[in-house]
Amino acid sequence: MISYSLKQKKSGNWSNLMKLEFHHINFVSKDVDEMNKFYTNILGMDQVPLEKFPRSEKTAESGYNGKINFVTEGKIEMHLAERDVHVGFRNKQAINPVERGHIAFRTTDINKFINRLKAEGIPYSDYGTAFAKEWHQIFFHDPEGNVIEVHQKID
Repeated sequence: MISYSLKQKKSGNWSNLMKLEFHHINFVSKDVDEMNKFYTNILGMDQVPLEKFPRSEKTAESGYNGKINFVTEGKIEMHLAERDVHVGFRNKQAINPVERGHIAFRTTDINKFINRLKAEGIPYSDYGTAFAKEWHQIFFHDPEGNVIEVHQKID
């Protein structure tokens, strides 16, 4: 995994290191099975068992129950998810991570990262554990409108 440090803003300097690792790329599709076949058969990626990603249950007001497959080349995961243009509305969030896909990073301290976004005036959507039982996930946009996820594994 690619790792680098982010620092919390303090008097114009960044201190108090926080670990951030590149975790996955999420591609969305109308046909997840076809995407899965492509990445496993053509690129030879390995299937990641669905059991390794315990999902939260979707309700009328939160979550996501679209089809998902996970593949990896051994270091970084790809999440292949069914497109759902209503996820943001259903979860009362401005950013929809399964409309166009996203890139994701894992942090060791989600609250420090949220404080960094607030200090920089970057709006974000906090989905908590709406998608994954073991991850607290937030989503925001880069300057070009690409969706970025930062999550922390919940023990």
